[in-house]
Amino acid sequence: MNHNLVSLVQARVSDPSKTFIEADDGRIFSYADAFKLAARFANTLVRLGVQPGDRVAVQLDKSPEALILYLGVVAAGGVYLPLNVGYTLAELEYFIGDAEPRVVVGRPKGAEELDALAARLGVAHCLTLGGKADGTLMDAIAGAADSFTPIERKPEDLAAILYTSGTTGRSKGAMLSHANLFSNAETLQAYWRYTAKDVLLHALPIFHTHGLFVATNVVLLAGASMLFLPKFDADQVIKLLPRATSMMGVPTFYVRLLEHPALNKDLVKHIRLFISGSAPLLADTHREWEGRTGHRILERYGMTETNMNTSNPYDGERIAGTVGFPLPGVSLRIADPENGTLLATNDIGMIEVKGPNVFQGYWRMPEKTKAEFRDDGFFITGDLGKVDDRGYVHIVGRGKDLIISGGYNVYPKEVETEIDGMPGVIESAVVGVAHKDFGEGVTAVVVKDKASPLDEAAVLKALEGRLAKFKQPKRVIFMDDLPRNTMGKVQKNLLRDQFKDLYK
Repeated sequence: MNHNLVSLVQARVSDPSKTFIEADDGRIFSYADAFKLAARFANTLVRLGVQPGDRVAVQLDKSPEALILYLGVVAAGGVYLPLNVGYTLAELEYFIGDAEPRVVVGRPKGAEELDALAARLGVAHCLTLGGKADGTLMDAIAGAADSFTPIERKPEDLAAILYTSGTTGRSKGAMLSHANLFSNAETLQAYWRYTAKDVLLHALPIFHTHGLFVATNVVLLAGASMLFLPKFDADQVIKLLPRATSMMGVPTFYVRLLEHPALNKDLVKHIRLFISGSAPLLADTHREWEGRTGHRILERYGMTETNMNTSNPYDGERIAGTVGFPLPGVSLRIADPENGTLLATNDIGMIEVKGPNVFQGYWRMPEKTKAEFRDDGFFITGDLGKVDDRGYVHIVGRGKDLIISGGYNVYPKEVETEIDGMPGVIESAVVGVAHKDFGEGVTAVVVKDKASPLDEAAVLKALEGRLAKFKQPKRVIFMDDLPRNTMGKVQKNLLRDQFKDLYK
């Protein structure tokens, strides 16, 4: 049996003429259209020398072609490597250098700089793909055959690498197999009851596991359709909600929609399911949404390394402030962070998970991979939580000080390194502070030389071009000293408490 994800998806599609994607510009791609375009991409990649296991890195604006390229790469046996469109050239240099892709596909804007970087790093081919079906990749597929048999893959073979990080060191490439992606999508499709009758309003980015793997793969396995927006726009979403049956979003989506005067129960009467993830949903937002729409948002919990681990129930009580139960096939436990001893119900500890959704390890980091897994195969998530008397999982904190702002992961060390390198800075600490719109606002606390003229505006200006916008601090605060414990470690919890009302 061929375990290539694309082969498994194609076997599920009963009606190739069914609409897969309806773009915001009115273009419609049926399943047959999508598979033909994916075949042309796959044939072209093979012609360019892509072998099974070769990485194909992409940094692209969201478009139907960009999404279908994902299917083409996987069908060709390649390993899909999506990169955040906000990454700067300085950041891309690390990812491309570490992953060593055979092909890089970027946006037409900035193509010369990316091409020069790719050439310097030994990339065989650097192509472009624009949001309007333009670019050198589209030129390259002209004349390519529109049929392609997906390359034979085993369940454990890699389908994608998504970069994540810790609070120290460089970003890590989470290796996801064909079985990881297929098993999780199959579970979610059944658990959330997606069928061919569903229409998903897709306003998420597609360089992130939420929009790429959760939303897209579930739709593919269900044979459902998508209303495909290039980005979240409250007015556009309000206009399209009556045509949809479901929406997946981050908390920021729901906060923005609650601010829209047109949101009411009649507008969403055809919706059967609203899902939220990628960041904690405030209980107040949960309650306000139910009051305005009559719908209780379904919140779930996942990670780049594992896809989805838990979900509030489709039927049954969806409790604000919890992420529901472990999904079928996923084992979850709470352990002592220091020694791994299993803890009792309602005790707070480290969340550990095991299941077919859990990744294969970190790219070229065997020691780091070994350190993140228990001997019995459980993955140490780095998230602190508890399981209550009813079996609901609660996330209470993150052991690694990860910041989730607007659904995107921000790792303090990366921001601190940039700030610490500025003239006049003695040290810095970056923390996440509660923010109504973004979940958490990236906040930098800086200790500077007393003679330095450095101010908040200067720090923010210096970070432009060095960090993606979502990583840049919303505020920069100056202090004479950072709080420390007796061992000299900065007490970030005290900083979070001190500035907890900063964005209110």
